[in-house]
Amino acid sequence: MSFVIAVAGKGGVGKTTTAGLLVRYLVENDLTPVLAVDADSNSNFNEVLGLEIESTLGDAREEMKSVGGQNPGMTKDMFIEMRVNQCLAEAEGFDLIAMGRPEGAGCYCAANHLLTDCMDRLADNYRYLVVDNEAGMEHLSRVTTQRIDLLYVVSDPSRRSLTAASRVASLAKEMGVLKGRTYLVLSMVRGDPPQVLLDTAKELGLEVAGILPDNEELAACDLSGQPTSQLPADNPVVRAAFEMFAATIDGNGD
Repeated sequence: MSFVIAVAGKGGVGKTTTAGLLVRYLVENDLTPVLAVDADSNSNFNEVLGLEIESTLGDAREEMKSVGGQNPGMTKDMFIEMRVNQCLAEAEGFDLIAMGRPEGAGCYCAANHLLTDCMDRLADNYRYLVVDNEAGMEHLSRVTTQRIDLLYVVSDPSRRSLTAASRVASLAKEMGVLKGRTYLVLSMVRGDPPQVLLDTAKELGLEVAGILPDNEELAACDLSGQPTSQLPADNPVVRAAFEMFAATIDGNGD
């Protein structure tokens, strides 16, 4: 069974950048194969990883609802399994799949059931799953029954963001989708983090796993549309992220 790592946090805190660096870390340390899952409705995980996506699970779900979406002689489960595999974008050491837009009007129960079954069977082909989430966890539980083994909640150095991170961690526990540990990742930190920031994280019950510095090279890379997961190995953000992953992941997926 795959070891599932989820990355969550409110928008704009470096969540997807962290998830991209995590995929890179796993690949470079031969902890493969990896399935990267874009579970954010504002999908951009592929841009961070430098991949193109042609279709999403949402597209497959919509096609299955329509009569014309199925080929003659093909059952619904055969069709959706085929389309799930077609949604995969392949790269060296990892694949990427995007969940796509959220559910619209009407009942999607049958479609979601088939998607869940296919996603779980697909996930079993990978050593690690890296899920780039929105702030909530509900969409993950609707598309896969696999539980989260490790959760990184990412926050910028502000109390409001820390509070949001704490709520995400609490939600994951309340929903029963988390079976492992939760770590806080402090992102975009200038210099040494103030003690009041660390004290606030502790008050909220968040264990700090790593501190990713504010970095002009990363900002320039993002602004130019370059994949931030491909920053040079000596970049301070890459170094800090890799140290954090090494301390919290190694051995967990064996």
